[in-house]
Amino acid sequence: MSNKILEGKVAVVTGAGGVLCSAFAEALAKAGAKVALLDLNEDAAKEAAAKICAEGCTAKGYKANVLDKACLEEVHDAIVKDFGKCDILINGAGGNSPRCTTAHEYYEAGDELTTEFKTFFNLEKSDFDFVFGLNIMGTLLPSQVFAKDMLNGDGTIINVSSMNAFTPLTKIPAYSAAKAGVSNFTQWLAVHFANAGIRVNAIAPGFFATKQNQALLFNEDGTPTARTDKILKATPMGRFGKPEELLGTLLWLCDNTASGFVTGVVVPVDGGFSAYSGV
Repeated sequence: MSNKILEGKVAVVTGAGGVLCSAFAEALAKAGAKVALLDLNEDAAKEAAAKICAEGCTAKGYKANVLDKACLEEVHDAIVKDFGKCDILINGAGGNSPRCTTAHEYYEAGDELTTEFKTFFNLEKSDFDFVFGLNIMGTLLPSQVFAKDMLNGDGTIINVSSMNAFTPLTKIPAYSAAKAGVSNFTQWLAVHFANAGIRVNAIAPGFFATKQNQALLFNEDGTPTARTDKILKATPMGRFGKPEELLGTLLWLCDNTASGFVTGVVVPVDGGFSAYSGV
Protein backbone atom coordinates (compact mmCIF):
# COMPACT_ATOMS: atom_id res chain seq x y z
CA MET A 1 0.00 0.00 0.00
CA SER A 2 1.12 3.56 -0.70
CA ASN A 3 1.90 5.44 2.45
CA LYS A 4 -0.35 8.29 1.25
CA ILE A 5 -3.50 6.33 0.50
CA LEU A 6 -5.58 8.74 2.60
CA GLU A 7 -4.22 11.97 1.13
CA GLY A 8 -6.82 14.73 1.42
CA LYS A 9 -9.04 12.83 3.86
CA VAL A 10 -10.13 14.07 7.28
CA ALA A 11 -10.16 11.40 9.98
CA VAL A 12 -11.74 11.64 13.43
CA VAL A 13 -10.55 9.24 16.13
CA THR A 14 -12.35 9.00 19.47
CA GLY A 15 -10.51 7.64 22.50
CA ALA A 16 -7.37 8.91 20.80
CA GLY A 17 -5.48 9.47 24.04
CA GLY A 18 -5.25 5.72 24.63
CA VAL A 19 -2.57 3.26 23.58
CA LEU A 20 -4.37 1.69 20.62
CA CYS A 21 -6.25 4.69 19.30
CA SER A 22 -3.27 7.01 19.46
CA ALA A 23 -1.49 4.44 17.27
CA PHE A 24 -4.51 4.48 14.95
CA ALA A 25 -4.36 8.27 14.71
CA GLU A 26 -0.65 8.23 13.93
CA ALA A 27 -1.10 5.63 11.19
CA LEU A 28 -3.91 7.59 9.57
CA ALA A 29 -1.83 10.76 9.63
CA LYS A 30 1.17 9.00 8.09
CA ALA A 31 -1.18 7.76 5.36
CA GLY A 32 -1.92 11.37 4.48
CA ALA A 33 -5.07 12.17 6.48
CA LYS A 34 -5.64 15.23 8.59
CA VAL A 35 -6.48 13.70 11.96
CA ALA A 36 -8.66 15.03 14.78
CA LEU A 37 -7.86 13.25 18.04
CA LEU A 38 -10.79 13.26 20.48
CA ASP A 39 -10.54 12.24 24.10
CA LEU A 40 -12.14 13.13 27.43
CA ASN A 41 -8.56 13.57 28.63
CA GLU A 42 -7.66 16.69 26.68
CA ASP A 43 -3.99 16.59 27.68
CA ALA A 44 -3.63 13.03 26.37
CA ALA A 45 -5.28 13.95 23.05
CA LYS A 46 -3.09 17.02 22.60
CA GLU A 47 0.06 15.14 23.57
CA ALA A 48 -0.67 12.43 20.99
CA ALA A 49 -1.44 15.08 18.37
CA ALA A 50 1.79 16.94 19.12
CA LYS A 51 3.77 13.73 18.59
CA ILE A 52 2.12 13.29 15.18
CA CYS A 53 2.78 16.90 14.20
CA ALA A 54 6.41 16.52 15.24
CA GLU A 55 6.69 13.79 12.61
CA GLY A 56 5.60 16.21 9.89
CA CYS A 57 1.94 15.16 9.71
CA THR A 58 -1.28 17.06 10.40
CA ALA A 59 -3.22 16.49 13.62
CA LYS A 60 -4.99 18.32 16.42
CA GLY A 61 -6.29 17.22 19.81
CA TYR A 62 -9.77 18.05 21.09
CA LYS A 63 -11.50 17.51 24.42
CA ALA A 64 -14.67 15.51 23.78
CA ASN A 65 -17.18 13.52 25.78
CA VAL A 66 -18.56 10.79 23.51
CA LEU A 67 -21.60 10.44 25.79
CA ASP A 68 -22.62 14.09 25.28
CA LYS A 69 -24.09 14.77 21.84
CA ALA A 70 -24.11 18.54 22.30
CA CYS A 71 -20.39 18.41 23.12
CA LEU A 72 -19.75 16.28 20.04
CA GLU A 73 -21.65 18.75 17.87
CA GLU A 74 -19.43 21.57 19.13
CA VAL A 75 -16.28 19.57 18.48
CA HIS A 76 -17.59 18.60 15.04
CA ASP A 77 -18.00 22.27 14.14
CA ALA A 78 -14.48 23.03 15.34
CA ILE A 79 -13.05 20.17 13.26
CA VAL A 80 -14.88 21.30 10.14
CA LYS A 81 -13.47 24.79 10.65
CA ASP A 82 -9.94 23.45 11.20
CA PHE A 83 -9.77 20.62 8.65
CA GLY A 84 -13.03 20.28 6.71
CA LYS A 85 -15.75 17.65 6.78
CA CYS A 86 -15.09 14.19 8.21
CA ASP A 87 -14.37 11.35 5.77
CA ILE A 88 -13.28 8.66 8.25
CA LEU A 89 -14.60 8.05 11.76
CA ILE A 90 -12.86 5.66 14.13
CA ASN A 91 -15.08 4.94 17.14
CA GLY A 92 -12.34 3.94 19.54
CA ALA A 93 -13.67 5.32 22.83
CA GLY A 94 -14.78 2.60 25.21
CA GLY A 95 -13.48 0.32 27.89
CA ASN A 96 -14.25 -1.53 31.10
CA SER A 97 -14.22 -0.46 34.74
CA PRO A 98 -13.06 -2.32 37.87
CA ARG A 99 -16.39 -1.28 39.39
CA CYS A 100 -18.13 -3.67 37.00
CA THR A 101 -15.66 -6.55 37.23
CA THR A 102 -16.53 -9.57 39.37
CA ALA A 103 -13.93 -11.04 41.71
CA HIS A 104 -14.74 -14.63 40.72
CA GLU A 105 -14.95 -16.28 37.33
CA TYR A 106 -17.56 -18.75 38.60
CA TYR A 107 -20.23 -18.42 41.24
CA GLU A 108 -18.93 -19.35 44.67
CA ALA A 109 -21.07 -20.15 47.70
CA GLY A 110 -21.84 -16.96 49.58
CA ASP A 111 -21.43 -14.62 46.62
CA GLU A 112 -25.06 -13.61 46.99
CA LEU A 113 -24.50 -12.50 50.59
CA THR A 114 -21.16 -10.69 50.56
CA THR A 115 -20.52 -6.97 50.32
CA GLU A 116 -16.74 -7.30 50.69
CA PHE A 117 -15.97 -7.70 46.98
CA LYS A 118 -17.70 -7.53 43.61
CA THR A 119 -19.96 -10.44 42.68
CA PHE A 120 -22.68 -10.80 40.08
CA PHE A 121 -25.25 -10.07 42.78
CA ASN A 122 -23.88 -6.75 44.02
CA LEU A 123 -22.92 -5.13 40.73
CA GLU A 124 -24.36 -1.63 40.83
CA LYS A 125 -26.77 -0.68 38.07
CA SER A 126 -25.00 2.67 37.70
CA ASP A 127 -21.66 0.92 37.12
CA PHE A 128 -23.14 -1.50 34.59
CA ASP A 129 -24.88 1.40 32.86
CA PHE A 130 -21.61 3.35 32.69
CA VAL A 131 -19.61 0.55 31.03
CA PHE A 132 -22.41 -0.49 28.71
CA GLY A 133 -23.22 3.10 27.77
CA LEU A 134 -19.61 4.11 27.23
CA ASN A 135 -19.18 1.39 24.62
CA ILE A 136 -22.62 1.46 22.97
CA MET A 137 -23.61 5.13 23.22
CA GLY A 138 -19.97 6.10 22.73
CA THR A 139 -20.25 4.44 19.31
CA LEU A 140 -23.77 5.58 18.44
CA LEU A 141 -23.49 9.30 19.25
CA PRO A 142 -20.27 10.08 17.33
CA SER A 143 -21.69 8.14 14.38
CA GLN A 144 -24.84 10.28 14.43
CA VAL A 145 -22.80 13.48 14.48
CA PHE A 146 -20.05 12.71 11.98
CA ALA A 147 -21.90 10.47 9.50
CA LYS A 148 -23.78 13.54 8.27
CA ASP A 149 -20.53 14.71 6.68
CA MET A 150 -20.17 11.48 4.72
CA LEU A 151 -23.61 11.09 3.12
CA ASN A 152 -23.50 10.39 -0.61
CA GLY A 153 -19.71 10.36 -0.61
CA ASP A 154 -17.19 7.62 0.07
CA GLY A 155 -16.96 7.78 3.85
CA THR A 156 -16.09 5.01 6.24
CA ILE A 157 -16.86 4.29 9.88
CA ILE A 158 -14.75 1.80 11.80
CA ASN A 159 -15.92 0.66 15.21
CA VAL A 160 -13.77 -1.08 17.79
CA SER A 161 -15.30 -4.35 18.93
CA SER A 162 -13.53 -7.12 20.85
CA MET A 163 -13.08 -10.86 21.22
CA ASN A 164 -15.73 -10.48 23.93
CA ALA A 165 -18.25 -9.94 21.16
CA PHE A 166 -17.77 -13.51 19.92
CA THR A 167 -17.50 -15.29 23.26
CA PRO A 168 -17.90 -13.38 26.53
CA LEU A 169 -14.95 -13.38 28.87
CA THR A 170 -15.46 -14.11 32.54
CA LYS A 171 -15.59 -11.32 35.15
CA ILE A 172 -16.59 -8.48 32.78
CA PRO A 173 -20.30 -8.88 31.94
CA ALA A 174 -21.11 -5.29 30.98
CA TYR A 175 -18.10 -4.93 28.69
CA SER A 176 -18.77 -8.27 27.01
CA ALA A 177 -22.43 -7.47 26.42
CA ALA A 178 -21.59 -4.00 25.13
CA LYS A 179 -19.00 -5.20 22.64
CA ALA A 180 -21.46 -7.80 21.32
CA GLY A 181 -23.77 -4.85 20.83
CA VAL A 182 -21.07 -2.90 19.01
CA SER A 183 -20.62 -5.75 16.52
CA ASN A 184 -24.36 -6.03 15.98
CA PHE A 185 -24.70 -2.26 15.60
CA THR A 186 -21.85 -2.31 13.07
CA GLN A 187 -23.84 -4.70 10.88
CA TRP A 188 -27.04 -2.69 11.33
CA LEU A 189 -25.38 0.60 10.43
CA ALA A 190 -23.62 -0.96 7.43
CA VAL A 191 -26.97 -2.00 5.99
CA HIS A 192 -28.59 1.33 6.86
CA PHE A 193 -25.93 3.33 5.01
CA ALA A 194 -25.21 0.83 2.21
CA ASN A 195 -26.85 3.08 -0.41
CA ALA A 196 -25.63 6.35 1.10
CA GLY A 197 -21.91 6.11 0.34
CA ILE A 198 -20.79 5.06 3.83
CA ARG A 199 -19.10 1.77 4.63
CA VAL A 200 -19.24 0.56 8.25
CA ASN A 201 -16.95 -2.14 9.63
CA ALA A 202 -15.30 -3.07 12.91
CA ILE A 203 -11.99 -4.36 14.19
CA ALA A 204 -12.10 -6.90 17.02
CA PRO A 205 -8.74 -6.90 18.78
CA GLY A 206 -7.66 -9.91 20.77
CA PHE A 207 -5.50 -9.29 23.80
CA PHE A 208 -3.36 -6.17 23.81
CA ALA A 209 -1.79 -4.77 26.97
CA THR A 210 -3.21 -1.28 27.55
CA LYS A 211 -3.73 1.09 30.47
CA GLN A 212 -7.34 -0.04 30.82
CA ASN A 213 -6.62 -3.74 31.33
CA GLN A 214 -3.36 -3.31 33.27
CA ALA A 215 -4.89 -4.37 36.60
CA LEU A 216 -6.40 -7.53 35.10
CA LEU A 217 -3.21 -8.61 33.35
CA PHE A 218 -0.42 -7.64 35.74
CA ASN A 219 0.11 -7.54 39.49
CA GLU A 220 1.29 -4.37 41.19
CA ASP A 221 4.88 -5.63 41.04
CA GLY A 222 4.61 -6.09 37.27
CA THR A 223 4.41 -9.88 37.28
CA PRO A 224 1.67 -11.48 35.14
CA THR A 225 -1.59 -12.43 36.82
CA ALA A 226 -3.16 -15.89 36.64
CA ARG A 227 -5.57 -14.41 34.09
CA THR A 228 -2.66 -13.47 31.83
CA ASP A 229 -1.43 -17.05 32.00
CA LYS A 230 -4.85 -18.30 30.90
CA ILE A 231 -5.04 -15.76 28.09
CA LEU A 232 -1.66 -16.65 26.64
CA LYS A 233 -2.40 -20.37 26.85
CA ALA A 234 -5.61 -19.74 24.89
CA THR A 235 -3.84 -17.63 22.26
CA PRO A 236 -2.09 -19.93 19.76
CA MET A 237 0.58 -17.33 19.03
CA GLY A 238 1.36 -17.30 22.76
CA ARG A 239 1.72 -13.56 23.29
CA PHE A 240 -0.13 -10.26 23.51
CA GLY A 241 -0.68 -8.26 20.35
CA LYS A 242 1.28 -5.11 19.56
CA PRO A 243 -0.59 -1.91 18.63
CA GLU A 244 1.17 -1.74 15.27
CA GLU A 245 -0.28 -5.15 14.38
CA LEU A 246 -3.75 -3.58 14.11
CA LEU A 247 -2.71 -0.92 11.64
CA GLY A 248 -2.73 -2.98 8.46
CA THR A 249 -6.35 -3.94 9.06
CA LEU A 250 -7.23 -0.34 9.93
CA LEU A 251 -5.69 1.11 6.75
CA TRP A 252 -7.19 -1.61 4.58
CA LEU A 253 -10.67 -0.83 5.89
CA CYS A 254 -10.12 2.92 5.40
CA ASP A 255 -8.90 2.55 1.82
CA ASN A 256 -11.85 2.66 -0.58
CA THR A 257 -9.72 1.23 -3.36
CA ALA A 258 -8.61 -1.80 -1.36
CA SER A 259 -11.87 -2.49 0.51
CA GLY A 260 -14.56 -0.62 -1.39
CA PHE A 261 -16.92 -3.63 -1.43
CA VAL A 262 -16.34 -4.50 2.23
CA THR A 263 -19.02 -3.40 4.67
CA GLY A 264 -20.70 -4.93 7.71
CA VAL A 265 -17.78 -7.12 8.75
CA VAL A 266 -16.04 -7.53 12.11
CA VAL A 267 -12.38 -8.44 11.59
CA PRO A 268 -10.63 -10.37 14.41
CA VAL A 269 -6.99 -9.48 15.01
CA ASP A 270 -6.32 -11.91 17.81
CA GLY A 271 -3.33 -14.20 17.33
CA GLY A 272 -5.64 -17.14 16.70
CA PHE A 273 -7.66 -16.78 19.94
CA SER A 274 -11.03 -17.11 18.21
CA ALA A 275 -9.91 -20.18 16.27
CA TYR A 276 -8.65 -22.18 19.27
CA SER A 277 -11.04 -24.60 20.97
CA GLY A 278 -8.76 -25.17 23.95
CA VAL A 279 -7.87 -28.74 22.96
